[in-house]
Amino acid sequence: MDIIKILQEELGIRRQQAETAVRLIDEGNTIPFIARYRKEMTGSLNDETLRNLYERLMYLRSLQERKETVAKKIEEQGKMTPQLAESLEEAETLVAVEDIYRPYKQKKRTRAMIAREKGLEPLAETILDQRLKAPAEEEAEKYVDEEKGIASAEEALKGAKDILAEMISDNAKYRSYIRKSTWDHGKIVSAAKKTDESSVFEMYYDFQEPVSRIAGYRILAINRGEKEGILQVKIEPDQKRIAGYLTRQIIKKKNGHAAKILLEAIEDSYKRLIAPSIERDIRGELTEKAETEAIKVFGKNLEQLLMQPPIAGQVVLGWDPAFRTGCKLAVVDATGKVLDTVVIYPTAPQNKVEEAKKTVKQLIRKYGITLISIGNGTASRESEQIVVELLKEIPESVQYVITNEAGASVYSASKLAAEEFPDFDVGQRSAASIARRVQDPLAELVKIEPKAIGVGQYQHDMNQKQLSKALEGVVEATVNKVGVDLNTASASLLEYVSGISKAVAKNIVAYREENGRFQNRKELIKVSKLGPKAFEQCAGFLRVTGGDQPLDATGVHPETYGETKQLLESLGYSPEDLTGEGVRGISRKITDYSQLSQELGIGEITLRDIVKELEKPGRDPREDLPKPILRTDVLEMKDLKPGMKLKGTVRNVIDFGAFVDIGVHQDGLVHISQMSEKYIKHPLEVVSVGDVVDVTVVSVDEAKKRIQLTMKEN
Repeated sequence: MDIIKILQEELGIRRQQAETAVRLIDEGNTIPFIARYRKEMTGSLNDETLRNLYERLMYLRSLQERKETVAKKIEEQGKMTPQLAESLEEAETLVAVEDIYRPYKQKKRTRAMIAREKGLEPLAETILDQRLKAPAEEEAEKYVDEEKGIASAEEALKGAKDILAEMISDNAKYRSYIRKSTWDHGKIVSAAKKTDESSVFEMYYDFQEPVSRIAGYRILAINRGEKEGILQVKIEPDQKRIAGYLTRQIIKKKNGHAAKILLEAIEDSYKRLIAPSIERDIRGELTEKAETEAIKVFGKNLEQLLMQPPIAGQVVLGWDPAFRTGCKLAVVDATGKVLDTVVIYPTAPQNKVEEAKKTVKQLIRKYGITLISIGNGTASRESEQIVVELLKEIPESVQYVITNEAGASVYSASKLAAEEFPDFDVGQRSAASIARRVQDPLAELVKIEPKAIGVGQYQHDMNQKQLSKALEGVVEATVNKVGVDLNTASASLLEYVSGISKAVAKNIVAYREENGRFQNRKELIKVSKLGPKAFEQCAGFLRVTGGDQPLDATGVHPETYGETKQLLESLGYSPEDLTGEGVRGISRKITDYSQLSQELGIGEITLRDIVKELEKPGRDPREDLPKPILRTDVLEMKDLKPGMKLKGTVRNVIDFGAFVDIGVHQDGLVHISQMSEKYIKHPLEVVSVGDVVDVTVVSVDEAKKRIQLTMKEN
């Protein structure tokens, strides 16, 4: 199997690109490092292509390994043939390999095995070869043997049919056809176990859809309904088509004596052995595809959430709303330091509204609070109402924002939160997290397990290992895209930097605490367990501002510092000019990138990347994205009327639409059909998490708490 060729064709890249990428991965380079600093070598393969290449490479290598194992096991049995070896070599999936291996695999004791032990295999082969010259019962009489446990011709025929059924079932060619036929022509059917019982799965109480066309989110919904004992689910293939195929393949001679037995064996083989196995395979494949799609959407949503622009320079009041236990407040300064915490009880059952307002007003005056970040959990609506009333009563200019608090409770109960805030209870930690995640969403959200952040669907039903791996990849890619300040970053943030492990991240923080600020990137070499390879991988993504090497504040990698200084000098600058506005417009001074790259001895792609960095040193790519909507007033669901035009923030994107926060407690749904005048395959073509969009109210159902929105103009 030519793995490089497969990668080349599937990803639509050149062979050399595939070879180089695989070599760089095998040398221990991380995906962010290859994507950012090895563009010359890979022909500018981006992060997404490289991750797809990596995942496919791992699968193909495990496929190759399994092929070799299977081949070895068949050879040990002395049953390998050139035809079998060719079939194994051509197999493109693990399922196909297992189909080939099935007849040679050690099985649990089956009915066919017992029949073989009784010496009935010759009878089965005579029937299969359709060589019967008399009724099958007469042939079967020859095998009656009380000692072997065959009391009658009928029993002998029953055993022969068991052998035939297993032979049919083990045929890889038949299985391949049946699997494809079931996929192409079968239907997935779901029904309610109790039709009179109300549930969120009602649309699946009497549901069917072709296997080949069913949407991934429907599969995940059906799976969950089945798991919860509400739905019964099955796959209905085109049995007539399959029976016709098997009959044509097996019954090739006109032999009436054998035909009846063979038809019975075909039916038994299909119903008892093949159909349940194929159904499991297909449902497994449908689930895997649905999960892969859902994880992709989840990943895109997570990336957009992590890329939310920071609201810098503000003193923020984090408000963790609750009823009985009170609302926890935390005042956080512009650097993320917690200045004060307090508990107020403005909500039911205490309803101490005026007392709560008094406390909040005092905090605003004392600390100069300019923004209130309210978590969107329980009692958020009631808390928001109180904040709006309060803002009308004070002279200070204060705004508020509703913050998605998904994962805040997970963080607040974590070991990390306990280390960060040893004297706080979980409520105080949660309030601090709600404040900090508007100041720097990325720095705060990396502390939370990605799947707990709540920007996907059915995340708890998925393959958790696959989900975690994919989402960690998203976090890693985002962190490295933004870059990390070496002197302020937490260990939680540092561990996502290319080449840095959890242990090394802790060592960096420990070194910083012991020796003070890093003055340059080179100092990293002094950190315990951070060797030359790790330095190569991480240095370009770490920023040192105000140090003794101005280039350390940029995304320029230390390996090209010499060429960068040469470039600056040739254009009349020095590295010190980077600290001011001195190199803006540097690109306009370069007339021939090709010639200049040759003079400097670096690739043209690398040169262009360096120039881009020098033009905007330490630029934060999050600055280009829409900022959160800050509010001073509140809407209620009853205030909404069809036709009302509003601005909203996209909170979650799913396969069939997007949920948009329009300032009421309930997010509204923009169905995929209401997103664009033109046809779109997926909502992500139009919106991302964090986007600020113009919407119009279509309908409001207060009882069911449903708001339908449209993004279409008319």
